Amino acid sequence: MERFVVTAPPTRNRSKTALYVTPLDLVTEFGGELHEDGGKLFCISCNVVLNHVRKSVISDHVKSNTHTKKKAEFEEQNVRKKQRSLTASLQCNSTAQTEKVSVIQDFVKMCLEANIPLEKADHPAVHAFLSSHVKNGGSIPKSDQLRRTYLLDGYENEKQLLNSQDC
Repeated sequence: MERFVVTAPPTRNRSKTALYVTPLDLVTEFGGELHEDGGKLFCISCNVVLNHVRKSVISDHVKSNTHTKKKAEFEEQNVRKKQRSLTASLQCNSTAQTEKVSVIQDFVKMCLEANIPLEKADHPAVHAFLSSHVKNGGSIPKSDQLRRTYLLDGYENEKQLLNSQDC
């Protein structure tokens, strides 16, 4: 009976995926139709994420009817918008974010120099005044966050200022 046992041929553990192809390599190969951000490959005109591991997926997408239609619409609009990854968007500091930080640091410095406790920032009247009369004044956080985040920065800045004046 053992003579009639059928065994399967040895299988190959070879995948059809490219091991060392990066999205940036495919951007250079396919030209201006694709862009890379955060290790992901995006189609500019369709605004979708493509699998960069298999080249056939990208070539099939570029040849598809939906891509050609969206590419024609995209060229008519003449607007170059590129989709960004979430990490790249979060790393971008806008002017509003930097202004917000400077307003908070100035507020903490003012409170310390005037000997005003940071808990006074929690009072609704103070919060209403700052929101209505100070640009980015509504972004001033509660006193516990002021102490944890911004008080140490103010302390370090003042310490460096005193050290530079001593020299």
